[in-house]
Amino acid sequence: MKFKYLIIVFNIIIIFSLSVVALLPFMLMGSGFTADFWRTAWPMALILVLALIGLNIFFLLNYRLLMLLEREDWPALAYYLEQKVYGKGQYSSRKVRLLANSYLVMSEFTSVLQLESKAAVAKPAVIGKNALIFGVARLLSGNHKEAAAFFQTCLEKGGVEHEQWVRWFYGFSQTLTGAFGQAESEFKALTVSTHNALIAGLSAYFLGSILEKRSLKPDECRSISEKGREQARKTFKNIESWKKEAEKAGNEVHTIIIRKYIEEAGPWLFAK
Repeated sequence: MKFKYLIIVFNIIIIFSLSVVALLPFMLMGSGFTADFWRTAWPMALILVLALIGLNIFFLLNYRLLMLLEREDWPALAYYLEQKVYGKGQYSSRKVRLLANSYLVMSEFTSVLQLESKAAVAKPAVIGKNALIFGVARLLSGNHKEAAAFFQTCLEKGGVEHEQWVRWFYGFSQTLTGAFGQAESEFKALTVSTHNALIAGLSAYFLGSILEKRSLKPDECRSISEKGREQARKTFKNIESWKKEAEKAGNEVHTIIIRKYIEEAGPWLFAK
């Protein structure tokens, strides 16, 4: 019941803060000063009260969802969200993402794609906002070519959230299909252009460890790979920093499925 206790603690803190704000001026300076103080301090008290009310309303409205997430009861969570999404037509990006993630955890890849089909009709913008999840479902189900085509289509349409990761997974999908030329082109671009150091390091690793030997321009591939390696060394300093950065991103489904490559990239990047 972690969420419940957090709400209780937050309520106690806000109420205590309001009590201090209300009583301290009177205790220190007397009633005359208190009236003057409140003429100027009431906006702060109002903000605290509104924050308290808003948080409690949010908690009450989302109580069941939060409890199911905390218990990691994925079947019950999926059922609950199905009632909201399919039953009530609440195709918000957050609910669609949570439902898709629940299906992925249970390895129900067909259900993810069915959700995508219905969301595309009800609220098309949701697809771009959750492109990673829908593409990853195709990868996990073994449909690598479909995944590559899906990522490419999303990138061409635009409006994609986490675009750099979508581009990386597009290159990754092309690698899995054997389209090494397209994969090389994508990873080269990401290595030199992305601001995400984890993506840059992974792209450099794929160029240097997999694609260079299959490249029509191996020298160019090696050169860009080494530039990416040098940049990763400057950013992370050592392999432990790389591991810490990977752990930060490790809660996301799309990074969980490539954990093997993230772990392999570390020693490659920092090899002497």
